[in-house]
Amino acid sequence: MSNQILAQLRHLKLGGMARALQSQLEQTGTYEALPFIERLGLLIEHENLNREHRKHERLIRQARFKLAATVQDIDYQHPRNVSQAQVARLAQGDWIDRAQNLLITGPCGSGKTYLGCALAHSACLRGYSVRYYRLSRLLLELTQAKADGSYHKLLQQLAKARLLMIDDWGLEPLKPAHRNDLMEIMDDRHGQSSTLVISQLPTDQWYASIGDNTLADAILDRLMHNTHRLPLKGESMRKILGQLTEDEQLG
Repeated sequence: MSNQILAQLRHLKLGGMARALQSQLEQTGTYEALPFIERLGLLIEHENLNREHRKHERLIRQARFKLAATVQDIDYQHPRNVSQAQVARLAQGDWIDRAQNLLITGPCGSGKTYLGCALAHSACLRGYSVRYYRLSRLLLELTQAKADGSYHKLLQQLAKARLLMIDDWGLEPLKPAHRNDLMEIMDDRHGQSSTLVISQLPTDQWYASIGDNTLADAILDRLMHNTHRLPLKGESMRKILGQLTEDEQLG
């Protein structure tokens, strides 16, 4: 009978409940004294936890992060103009609930991408859908989508993401078609969902980097309205973490 019930649970895709029941059957001394309803509650709780875990894994996989970063592993040892309190507040995800944006700027190697990926990873753990792109790759995908007829479908997919993360903003000059693409994306997301932008350029240089006054006004008005900002400073984290000690150099 036990084997039949376990098989039926797995057939119904209740794997978490099946594993919990198997554990109860193997540890009869631990569970036999509990009332039926309490044991059933434990099975249901395990199934819920299992589904949440699978959902988080799926969201993280779909986000396609550049770095496997977590909020717990952020380095505060070296001063970069960011505090644990700031990160803790942003990791709560209230800004995503309110469809607000986040801009992370700073010099090369200051840990912008790691910090952004860590906050976006935290968003996945809270059940938000996230997509990570380097700006050049995003624009390339949009160009290819125009060629194969899937442009509007891709725009819809981008609009549905609760958090869109765009890295390396402003590194390359934008073509006229790219400016229009960004305008479409920002217009779809404005007031509906959140965008996290990472750039080496200070925000006061973004206007000139877009290259068209009218579109720059429209894009940045939507992006910078109701926005949180983290302007990182300090020496390159890659340089700091990559420095060899004297013993390592001799070794």
